[in-house]
Amino acid sequence: MLSRRLLFALATVLPIALSAQKKTGALPPLDLSNPDDALVADQRIQCSTDSSAVTYWWQGTLWSRIEGERDRMLFRFQAMNTRACASFNDPQKGRGYRMVSRELVFYTDPTTGQVLRTWMNPWTGKDTEVMHVSNDPVNMRETSWARGPNGPYKMSNLVEKDGKAFMSNIVPLFYVNPLAGDYQESVGGFYHAMELFNFFTPMAQLTDRSLKTVPDVQIQWSRVSGWLPWMNMGSRNGLIIYNSQGKKLASWDALPDVMKQEIALNYPEYTKPPALDDTRANETSWTYFKKWKAKRTGVSR
Repeated sequence: MLSRRLLFALATVLPIALSAQKKTGALPPLDLSNPDDALVADQRIQCSTDSSAVTYWWQGTLWSRIEGERDRMLFRFQAMNTRACASFNDPQKGRGYRMVSRELVFYTDPTTGQVLRTWMNPWTGKDTEVMHVSNDPVNMRETSWARGPNGPYKMSNLVEKDGKAFMSNIVPLFYVNPLAGDYQESVGGFYHAMELFNFFTPMAQLTDRSLKTVPDVQIQWSRVSGWLPWMNMGSRNGLIIYNSQGKKLASWDALPDVMKQEIALNYPEYTKPPALDDTRANETSWTYFKKWKAKRTGVSR
């Protein structure tokens, strides 16, 4: 049983604390063990809770890996993704959101940093036209819910250490290559890749209920895949490896000048994300290559 002295102290302190919270507008932190709060935290990392546009930027290097050869750094790259999220509430499913986005990756000269137009293939000895990544859209296929068909939402990949939140997501990819024919199960040629995403942010920002977006997010992205189709490597053995680092930007205008200049010249729609109700099929480097190649050859397959 509580002593009279303790009861008196609680009766005195609690009203003062509640009054101070009311005056300052302070909100309790998000409880990441609660599915609704965990989903909100994830949404605020990816985009924002008020449907405003968010831009991520990253830069890195692309390497070749062929057994028996030294690895080669083929080019550098500058990348961006502009995105926004629609928010939902459901009596049974709780909080929900769906993200829409479009993304660019520009391959750049390792020495000058300028956007490449052609590339001398060191294995074939031929100049090839460079196809930059221009994927529009790259949307969430389905709404993510706090209580969806797979159970309550959990940030199971989150690790906290010294006030920092570390989140990792590995995406193994294995599917019929959109450029392939009708007999891939018989002859092979599946698209096989892996993408590795890492996010780093202050825990205080992640759980701050008053924020519409987590402003300080650093990212690391790597990718392992086969040769890019525009490299014209055919069935030559080998892999390419992307490695990069970046962050969520304060605004789209914070992109590097080399990107903004290229976007203004050739990709003006990438100044903002798609409409929140966008239902188009997602674009990949492979599906985009088919369109890119058709424009140059006049042949659609």
